Amino acid sequence: MGIVATLSDPKIRKHLLREEGEVIVDEVLHHWVVYVLPVLEVTAAVLLLLWVPFADISFAWLPLVVAAALACHAGWKALAAHRDRFVITNMRVFRVHGVLSQQHATMPLSRILDITVVKPLHGRILGFGHFVFESAAQEQGLRDIRYVGRPDERDLSIQRVVQRSGLRGPKVN
Repeated sequence: MGIVATLSDPKIRKHLLREEGEVIVDEVLHHWVVYVLPVLEVTAAVLLLLWVPFADISFAWLPLVVAAALACHAGWKALAAHRDRFVITNMRVFRVHGVLSQQHATMPLSRILDITVVKPLHGRILGFGHFVFESAAQEQGLRDIRYVGRPDERDLSIQRVVQRSGLRGPKVN
């Protein structure tokens, strides 16, 4: 496995409680919209590089430096978005994110009081939304999950897991 593959893989499976029978129900990557800004930055970097041969030789270094900085920033943002994973299991939800250092936040299904799905206008058009979790804890490491593709399906998936786990009884009218 190369260094790029090692850096880009957040190794979700190592966080599972296999001995307890924990299995992944859904692993959520960010919606493609989070990659738009990095792509625009790389495009700007390429345009700057194409302009270098026509620039005055005394300051041709400047577009090279700016292009390199834009490309590095775009690569960092894209890698950070790719490594940010939200995972729904049969026992809990958790998020793993970070490039050089990794953060891991977990919430057992029994602690989830409410899930708010926020779909801004452009999110409704492009098919993404944001999750806001309310839990029984005062402070939590897992509250906002942004740019979730197919948020309604993901919300139903979490609701099904909570229902099947027996944490909430059937609704009584």
